[in-house]
Amino acid sequence: MKWLEISVDSPPEFVEPLSHIFSRYGHGGVAIEESGGLNPDEDEVPPSTPNHLRITTYLPMDSTTRSRRGGIEVGVALVSHLWPISPLHERIVEEDWEQAWKRHFHVLHVGKCIVVVPTWREYVPSASDVVIWLDPGMAFGTGHHPTTRMCMVLLEEFCEPRMKVLDIGCGSGILSIVAAKLGVASVIGVDVDEVAVRSAVTNIAYNGMDKVVTVYHGILADMLIPSEEFELVVANVSATVVSGLADGIMETLRPGSRLIASGILANNQTSVSQSLESAGATIERTMVDGDWVALVAVKSI
Repeated sequence: MKWLEISVDSPPEFVEPLSHIFSRYGHGGVAIEESGGLNPDEDEVPPSTPNHLRITTYLPMDSTTRSRRGGIEVGVALVSHLWPISPLHERIVEEDWEQAWKRHFHVLHVGKCIVVVPTWREYVPSASDVVIWLDPGMAFGTGHHPTTRMCMVLLEEFCEPRMKVLDIGCGSGILSIVAAKLGVASVIGVDVDEVAVRSAVTNIAYNGMDKVVTVYHGILADMLIPSEEFELVVANVSATVVSGLADGIMETLRPGSRLIASGILANNQTSVSQSLESAGATIERTMVDGDWVALVAVKSI
């Protein structure tokens, strides 16, 4: 079968909305990579702040191609009103779309000992490796994006035995699995995207963590969580979501416990920090990776 490979180059701040557009109309997955083609997993060193990232998906060459492509074209045009976006890059391929999509993902080492391994690749772990087997499907979260990497590094530092952890916007389940494999007592993941929840459940089971991690479809406000239930919350979402949930997140945290908030562009850092401080938190640390920021906030005692 023939497939239409369709991609666009985008500044980092517009990757998230464009990825949602590509996910909606594409078939089976979205790949995000640096447009220069560098592969950090092969010891190639990218610039500290990439100018553009390439977003790619595949459309089946059938009666739906025209409408699918049109949907992507309209979405890209709308984003282009905010910032110039490259024209769509297109080529017809005859290989299996699944294999074409999967070739973008390689073994990824993060922090001191975390290793993210795509389920379709071979990897022989060392004794110190914490291996996360992952098939993200159409869900966000492969570990390659700076927002996810920063969360993983911070989880490696803050996760402790007997902790209860909440993962808001769990996506593929990668951060829930990381926390579980780092030895916490339990993890609750929540996501508004039903596709993401299915992906997370599959990945959690594949890693043998289904007795530690429970995933729910919905929003934080719908969950009947007792006050001060968690010792650690991770929210790899967006500045708007973190700010909007600031009060609710603080209610779920025990005094003196931490929130790891990511998915925040640097120019939104101040507003997010102010929202968290207004909700009763103190910003303990700021981590920066290119245009992206992760905040560690501690609930006041």
